[in-house]
Amino acid sequence: MSKRRDHARELFSPLGPTYDRVGATLSFGQDPRWRRTMVRRVPRDGGAVLDVATGTGLVAERLVAAGHAVTGLDQSADMLAVARERFGDSVSLVQASATAIPFPDASFDHLTFTYLLRYVDDPGATLAELARVVRPGGTIANLEFCVPRGLWRPLWDIYVGFGLPAALRLVSRGWYDVGRFLGPSIREFYETWPLERQLELWREAGIIDVQARRMSLGGGVVIWGIRA
Repeated sequence: MSKRRDHARELFSPLGPTYDRVGATLSFGQDPRWRRTMVRRVPRDGGAVLDVATGTGLVAERLVAAGHAVTGLDQSADMLAVARERFGDSVSLVQASATAIPFPDASFDHLTFTYLLRYVDDPGATLAELARVVRPGGTIANLEFCVPRGLWRPLWDIYVGFGLPAALRLVSRGWYDVGRFLGPSIREFYETWPLERQLELWREAGIIDVQARRMSLGGGVVIWGIRA
């Protein structure tokens, strides 16, 4: 495991029991809306969907409700433990890395992933690995934080630089560490991988008809495309 992925695991794994509630609150209720938008990109065909970086199962839960057969994959045993409480035996949950998915080529009809590429060393190689396990014609959809443009950017900088850490300090030390981490993490990722370059990585990974929708004044982005 790389230092980047190991740090993400150490940072978020202990937060599983409070992840859903705190995450929704700190995004002013937008995170659940973003997840719904991403899930709506997946055709409602009852297909088999791999939800990568499934965490506590928030996206997997919506996929199940849409009629899909869902497998959730995450590197964190602690997060998966929370997901198992949510699903029981109704969803298959696998502990593994998104950079080495333990399934053969074209194993799934569709794939979703959430807040993942900032935590891997090689986003392009990871996208290729995600695409590998999807059948040709299947949909791949992603949710990630984004950096707003225009006059909203200074407000975003103030929120992630000061407001978010201050609010999370009141929750717990673990969440405070997340609050200090998120702003620089998002900013660094977009300095290295602007959105247009990310879309190029998708195409280079064998994904076509790639589209992106900025959400909530640019604070989030949903990206989706079709496995070539």
